[in-house]
Amino acid sequence: MTGRFFPAEWHEQQCIQLTWPHAGTDWKYCLDEITETFLQLAEVITHYERLIVVAPDIELPRQQLRQRLSDKAFSQISFCECPTDDTWARDHGALTLLGHSGKPADTILMDFKFNGWGEKFPAAHDNAINRHLTETGILTATMEDHNDFVLEGGSVESDGEGTVFTTSNCLLAPHRNQPLDKEDIESQLKTRLCAKRVVWLDHGQLLGDDTDGHIDTIVRCAPRNTLIYVSCDDANDEQHTDFEALKLQLQELHNNEGQPYRLIAVPMPDAIYEDGYRLPATYANFVIINGAVIVPTYGQPEKDTQALEAIRRAFPEREAIGIDARSVIRQHGSLHCLTMQYF
Repeated sequence: MTGRFFPAEWHEQQCIQLTWPHAGTDWKYCLDEITETFLQLAEVITHYERLIVVAPDIELPRQQLRQRLSDKAFSQISFCECPTDDTWARDHGALTLLGHSGKPADTILMDFKFNGWGEKFPAAHDNAINRHLTETGILTATMEDHNDFVLEGGSVESDGEGTVFTTSNCLLAPHRNQPLDKEDIESQLKTRLCAKRVVWLDHGQLLGDDTDGHIDTIVRCAPRNTLIYVSCDDANDEQHTDFEALKLQLQELHNNEGQPYRLIAVPMPDAIYEDGYRLPATYANFVIINGAVIVPTYGQPEKDTQALEAIRRAFPEREAIGIDARSVIRQHGSLHCLTMQYF
């Protein structure tokens, strides 16, 4: 696999996957609300590229999308019917490796094991979705079986230049890849993802995050040697100290050429609670698509605006589009967690 690379998310995409919510998931108590968010995502995605919708009964999302979208937008959708446990395509979706040759035949899809974030939740159906997508011909690239290694898409971030970012809290958490230690896991990431180096971040875990601290909730790569990170400036916020340590760690990092990164901060949203528990709201969980960036918002006009402006600085060639993600954080994720792109 030395002739391949793990692309940055802003590389030209073929399509985006959404795994649709239904009454058999934990979304049942707020199904109308989360479905509206999915429909908004579908509206934006189909304006720019193809969409894959996965569901155990495709007739319901087909009808919902048919009623909502134009004929042109609806024609951009492929449907895959198969059993699902939940909706987090970022973590059960396949990761793409591209060939340096640029030939489609050199593209590889990597089907890693998804085990419900360390066996916290049922995941057998979701772990089989990638195979359904290739068996039905919706995804046509070669699918490699990597189910001997647990890896969620939200736990790794690529700059497209050979550096993979991850967090020690997540990849070293229980029930992932024990007895492998940090050195073993880094070796696996380099080999499987064709990476030159792995950058481990040790701080910045959001309260309410079920994933043990996915990188895509706190730090994201952007073009021109840029890292976007969550900054917690409120000294009274219980997460302040941890996120200050994250900022200091980022300030000490250098890229493969020894240059410091350009750092762009997005604010920490004001705390949002449900049933007394803080939900993991974050502006870092944005979705990069062809021509746009979909940015989660949280009904906080000043901070929502700050986040959108920061994303526009990082991606000046793309439109920044806000979608209210307060429905999504009720199940402890945000917009990026719901999506997986294929190149």
